[in-house]
Amino acid sequence: MNDITGKATATAPTAPVAFDVVVIGAGIVGSAVARKLAAHELSVALLDARDDVGDGTSKANTAILHTGFDAKPGTLESRLVREGYHLLSDYAARTGIPVERTGAVLVAWTAEELDALPGLREKAERNGYDRTEIIDSAEVYRQLPHLGEGVLGGLTVPDESIVCTWTTNLALATDAVGRGVTLLLNRAVLAAEDLGGATVLRTSGGDVRARWVVNAAGLGADVVDRLFGHDRFTVTPRRGELVVYDKLARPLADKIILPVPSSRGKGVLISPTVYGNVLLGPTAEDLTDRTDTGTSEKGLEFLMAKGEKLMPDLLREEVTATYAGLRAASDHPDYLIEADPERRYVLVGGIRSTGLTAGIAIAEYVAEIARDAGLALVPREDLPEPPRMPNLGEATTRPYQDAARIAADPAYGRVVCFCERVTAGEIRDAFRSPIPPVGLEGLRRRTRAMNGRCQGFYCGAEIGRLMECRGESTRDGGGVRDGEDEGTGGHHHTPLEARR
Repeated sequence: MNDITGKATATAPTAPVAFDVVVIGAGIVGSAVARKLAAHELSVALLDARDDVGDGTSKANTAILHTGFDAKPGTLESRLVREGYHLLSDYAARTGIPVERTGAVLVAWTAEELDALPGLREKAERNGYDRTEIIDSAEVYRQLPHLGEGVLGGLTVPDESIVCTWTTNLALATDAVGRGVTLLLNRAVLAAEDLGGATVLRTSGGDVRARWVVNAAGLGADVVDRLFGHDRFTVTPRRGELVVYDKLARPLADKIILPVPSSRGKGVLISPTVYGNVLLGPTAEDLTDRTDTGTSEKGLEFLMAKGEKLMPDLLREEVTATYAGLRAASDHPDYLIEADPERRYVLVGGIRSTGLTAGIAIAEYVAEIARDAGLALVPREDLPEPPRMPNLGEATTRPYQDAARIAADPAYGRVVCFCERVTAGEIRDAFRSPIPPVGLEGLRRRTRAMNGRCQGFYCGAEIGRLMECRGESTRDGGGVRDGEDEGTGGHHHTPLEARR
């Protein structure tokens, strides 16, 4: 875990650690909440069951920065996604989180979908977004010439964007630590004991005492909620499988290609990524196992069939990887963010994939309702500047391209991972950062190392050596697990093409 300075500490405390507020869950939403609360005269801890921040649902999604045009009007989700779009856009500019303003097109393939476009435009306007435009099939093909045959029309959403979800999570958590938040990792919450004026969280890493608790536990939020005496919603893990295509496929899809939503769901999309790849997916399969992030033959067959209709040229391109993430689907129709003044407890539940966009706005809302419920919030006057994050995006200069930076430090000129052009300097910096990786998967999310076509086949040994040279232990002994990405958030598989 990390102390309040962000430096790693090796031993857990033997007595309960006391804080004004403990936030459970170090994903995007939990990290944003901890950061927000730490802007006040409070001692705050950010607690997670895993050994790294952002190692759950937050790390595996389609990474779209949503305008909120298609949210259900009048809902809390609609409000917070709309506000979060602007808050995250501003925060990304200040911290260096990669964002690309690609825009999106909803593509209608049937008469029913075409007839739905005016309603979707009206819905967007009710959500405060008035920049959509209905276009005919000729214009759709002009903007997206590689789409398959049969397009009848489309709806443009020019402000939909793509973002780096990994850097977003890490920036918020690093900012929180910089503001004095204590990061407590490897702490699964097992019980919550009410002591009257405080709560003792019994965790797998020892007891933690808090005056207030914020539950942002994602897939486990309903389980934690029941520890506080509630039974108001159930989380269903919804598996979404995706296929990642090689960077050579990027010219085929320079915009987000969205399906027209139906009663059966939002469907399969094609989207570029800030790393230069193209995504196809996701599936939507409700499970009972909250840890099942393996991809399936059935899921991949479904995506291939969809892709053949949507963009047959894409399926002729090389596959870099496949992965699956679990979304926290809820039986509650909206975000469920409520305070319990008696237990000094705030639930942040039912946060779907839009939580990436809405995270900072959710944090603002949590602070409001916690204050109204009795948490004293006295603003601090000594807040540090937010961190400047390493650039993982292809749209701006990366270290291996920066001659001045290489001249000042040759380590930025020594490429270690050739698929993703990751340098020794970036790997060194990751381990010197306030929240360093503890293994290869954490390093992937901080640098893109081993995330390319070979999935670590060529660079894995050298990266393992660099980790060992810095005294860092890995769960793999410095090796590579064939592209495997452990944990609830996602599971990567190296395709056969990358092994040849």
